[in-house]
Amino acid sequence: MIEEITGLPAGTLGFKIFGNVTGDDYDNVLVPAVDKAIEKFDRVKFLAQIGPDFKGYSLDAAWDDAKLGLRHWNGFERVAVATDVGWMRTMIKAMGFIIPCPVQLFELDEIDDAKRWLSEALGSIQLGSEGDVVSVRLLGKLEPSAYDGVSDEIDNLMSRSKHVRLMLDLREFDGWSGLAALGDHLSLVREHRRVPERIAVVGDKAWQNLAEKVISRFVNARTQFFDADDFEGAKAWISA
Repeated sequence: MIEEITGLPAGTLGFKIFGNVTGDDYDNVLVPAVDKAIEKFDRVKFLAQIGPDFKGYSLDAAWDDAKLGLRHWNGFERVAVATDVGWMRTMIKAMGFIIPCPVQLFELDEIDDAKRWLSEALGSIQLGSEGDVVSVRLLGKLEPSAYDGVSDEIDNLMSRSKHVRLMLDLREFDGWSGLAALGDHLSLVREHRRVPERIAVVGDKAWQNLAEKVISRFVNARTQFFDADDFEGAKAWISA
């Protein structure tokens, strides 16, 4: 059986899953709710509460599950699963790395923590400008929603000068929360690859190495990398 959880914030779907799950459960409860939510919000946050009496899927339900995932492959912003069912936890851990969004496991009695995790911000992009210098600061672990509207804002900032210089601040960057977020980031860089004349990248060596590969592929600009503790040096170089 599948029952929808009510009272969740807009853009968040939740379902209680228990007993034997059939194709009818998918067709009548889960699929219509997911289709409607993604049509309205483009990407949704998803909560699955799987009870201890969950016995598994019928063959037609498993097929419906696969079709739903493929049809909305990039439609899930974040997935939280609360369950104590051992084989389900093992399967989610094994499959989580191929899902293009953050997936977090919780114990069944941690359902409130799961809801809280779905509602909190994981990462953000801060933009600013001073003269010819446009600053892009990546904070936390980025998910696809962090890029909403960013490209237009960067266009606006870069259009103010003919000699744009870019400061990329990675000092508090924790990486991408899913493949979709990384794809959005690369697309954003590709759109602006010929604009900056000079780029300063500030952050840990691991992110500097990744940034070097990205920038060398998509951007034609003079680039300099600085350690996280040399932010003032980066500011001086980018403004020289």
